[in-house]
Amino acid sequence: MESINTHEQLRKRERELKRQKIRNNLHLFFGNKRAVFGVLLLSFFIIMALLGPYFYKYDHFSYYLGPRVGKPTPEFRLGFDEMGRDVLGTVIYGTRASLAIGLSVTFIVVLIGATLGIASGYFGGIIDIFIMRVTEAISIIPTIPLILTLSAIIGQNFQNIIVILGVTSWTGTCKLIRSQTLTIKQRNYVERAKAIGAGNTYIMRKHILPNVFPLIFSNIILTVQGSIMAESTLAFLGVGDPSIPTWGQLLRSAREQGAITTGSWWLFIPAGLCLVALASSFVFIGYGFDEINNPKLRRR
Repeated sequence: MESINTHEQLRKRERELKRQKIRNNLHLFFGNKRAVFGVLLLSFFIIMALLGPYFYKYDHFSYYLGPRVGKPTPEFRLGFDEMGRDVLGTVIYGTRASLAIGLSVTFIVVLIGATLGIASGYFGGIIDIFIMRVTEAISIIPTIPLILTLSAIIGQNFQNIIVILGVTSWTGTCKLIRSQTLTIKQRNYVERAKAIGAGNTYIMRKHILPNVFPLIFSNIILTVQGSIMAESTLAFLGVGDPSIPTWGQLLRSAREQGAITTGSWWLFIPAGLCLVALASSFVFIGYGFDEINNPKLRRR
């Protein structure tokens, strides 16, 4: 009976320590002004992506609403693109595309990279050698030519772009998680789990994954940012789904129309500012998580 009570007390104490750790981490995060600014900035774009289309109606296929590369008017505050379409509508609806690309690609990257990284670091041997050789083979291929080749083979619709970016961007995550797994599997609690007969799946799920998760989460921030920038770069190069409005398409339109030399600022400034602001929001949020994961960065 006493042993049962002691066990319950230990579990209760463990839960309290976890809650206290979460409270401390939240205090550290929201005590970082840059992180708070990043959250507010990201929240603005999330609200614009979710609610913007309900308040501002836009049809990407309604050509010639106005003059080609037409100047802003009281009704259309950001003017028109080279097809006579509303630029403000493209900017608002482009937020959805950017966030969808960033989150979807990040999910694929984390799923592949974390799974292979943990397996490679934990099992070692021939499994580690095989995974690392595949990772290195993909890493040495120039990214942009590889993406352009794959998009030409499987098509350039929205879903294919997500898959292409995901399967070509996981190698860095895999190497990062593998290096952390190699350290964690040498710790005493992992050795004790093996000694009492715990299986490999149980150890990776209960001991390895929880300890590499902070690193995975920090990597997610940079992966989302990189995915958004990568999609905009591809759209700027003409690789993308023309049926979905994106900021990269606006920047491509600005380049083709010579917007900088003609002073057509509405083609590149709104899209460029949104792209920089959204990418920067993840960088600022990353500062907050860096302070949590690295005690040396905390103010003394």
